[in-house]
Amino acid sequence: MKPGIILGISAYYHDSAAALIHEGRVLAAAQEERFTRKKHDPGFPSNAVASCLEQAGIAGRAVDAVVFYDQPWLKFKRICSTHMHFAPAGRGTFAKVMARWFKRRLHFRSDLKAKLGEVDTELGDARLVFGEHHRSHAASAFLASPFEEAAILTLDGVGEWATTTTGVGSGSGFELEREIIFPHSLGLLYSAFTFYLGFKVNSGEYKLMGLAPYGEPKFVQKIFDHLIDVKADGSFRLDMSYFDYCTGLKMTNARFHDLWGRPPRQPAEEITQWHMDLAASIQQATEEVVLRMGKDLRRSTGQDNLCMAGGVALNCVANGRLLREGGFSNVWVQPAAGDAGGALGAALDFDWAQGAAAGRERCAADIMSGAFLGPDYSQAEIENRLRKAEARYAVCRETELLQEVAAALAEGKTVGWFQGRMEFGPRALGNRSILADPRSPRMQRQLNLKIKNRESFRPFAPAVLREQVTDWFELDADSPYMLFVAPVGEKRLAPMTGEEQSLKGLDRLHIPRSEISAVTHVDNSARVQTVHCDTNPLFHGLISQFQKITGCPVLINTSFNVRGEPIVCTPEDAFRCFMGTDLDVLAVGSCMLRKEAQVVPVSHDFKESFALD
Repeated sequence: MKPGIILGISAYYHDSAAALIHEGRVLAAAQEERFTRKKHDPGFPSNAVASCLEQAGIAGRAVDAVVFYDQPWLKFKRICSTHMHFAPAGRGTFAKVMARWFKRRLHFRSDLKAKLGEVDTELGDARLVFGEHHRSHAASAFLASPFEEAAILTLDGVGEWATTTTGVGSGSGFELEREIIFPHSLGLLYSAFTFYLGFKVNSGEYKLMGLAPYGEPKFVQKIFDHLIDVKADGSFRLDMSYFDYCTGLKMTNARFHDLWGRPPRQPAEEITQWHMDLAASIQQATEEVVLRMGKDLRRSTGQDNLCMAGGVALNCVANGRLLREGGFSNVWVQPAAGDAGGALGAALDFDWAQGAAAGRERCAADIMSGAFLGPDYSQAEIENRLRKAEARYAVCRETELLQEVAAALAEGKTVGWFQGRMEFGPRALGNRSILADPRSPRMQRQLNLKIKNRESFRPFAPAVLREQVTDWFELDADSPYMLFVAPVGEKRLAPMTGEEQSLKGLDRLHIPRSEISAVTHVDNSARVQTVHCDTNPLFHGLISQFQKITGCPVLINTSFNVRGEPIVCTPEDAFRCFMGTDLDVLAVGSCMLRKEAQVVPVSHDFKESFALD
């Protein structure tokens, strides 16, 4: 088959998405949740598919093949085999699973074609191909990376059978050489602790990672003694007698709870120092496994570069340690490392297999275009949509907009920043962002409680000019996707009193720890985003203007949403979030909106319209 336009799809688990590829180039990619406003939406990505086609300016008949990101039948076989292995346990859940599969998923091919046909009649006639889950992850890592050669590491909950794979990429292809299979899964182990600590599985893992620095890793050895047996090369096996996810509806069982001496924490229950210590322990254990695996991969392959994908690759603390200690010169993590990125990887893998790479050379940059791959809106369309929403705005020239917004940020105001194409992946990277001054000691609390409507312990990320990163952080590498944690530079740290040093847990939350205290976590680390002029000149220009006013080339960058809401997609989404929160300023395209100028009432029930994550 001659290389053509390829549509990749991931769906029916969580974070459904679509991606459109042509000859190794990403035309568009988007997650379904952004359109339906249902966080982690697992449904068929009809809106995302339609958006990708619109962004590329093509109709369904131009698509040569549609690639689904995994093998549903292998997944079905794994579910059946697992229940047979653990029988008679899980009889109730087995009946429910079988009913769901026989109702819809055993007619998967025809159902997918019907769904595609609903988006575009001729799209339903396209060739339909099925990829493999971890191969899709690996392709999203290596084939999207800037490397000609690299080792590959994928880690997640589970695909069909694999939970972890390693391999090597070279030129236009790659091979996966080793795997760990279900039920032994580092991702599911981490999710088990996510559940046990009262957070939502497949959603709250990043909360556990954010909570960990408030605790002490007192229980790491207990985890290794009872729950996971890790070898020197990072390979591992779980003791399944402590877990219920194979045949039950919960992650953990009574034996797991007895091991820790208490039942799972309920979501509304107080977070104690013990919970923080347990979070710190599973985080450190996870880092140790990833680090062992990375070091062995460096030794066994001899590769100087590493590419990563899969949900566990979103653990930016582990990534930071792997970058510093793993022995690789370069580590590149797919920005949409979870299941959404599987759509992209499936399309890339198929595209390159058909010869899309023939005669092509890798460039110095990756092919992700800064992850700005979603829909955008013309200035005329933005103004029309804002008028319909009864928004009051002023239209500014670019220079004026940057000056006005930077001045507002320097005055301590919070800004909604909506520009260009929407990001693909879980991070807002400067196009659908809430921005603020990182120097303010009160800003972390204000953003968490008054705007984001989320837990007070959650950290915020710094967006820093790439050319200034080494002056503020112990990092000298590109981190455009906010996927590496690094220490704040020692010269930027603030001295602490003896009393402050003796504080424990959440009592440490509001200690000013550095010149940029609002983005400095309690362990003096930060989840760094380096901002590059070539991929986002407008955001780079805004930070540069802020630096001219304040001397600081760093801004708080957090996603433009409230807790439980997907990142905003449209100008209307941005305006509703602006009017439903304590944001002071909104910049949409060239339009500048100030809260005090609005006539639309503030939406006091906006935050309650989304289920808590």
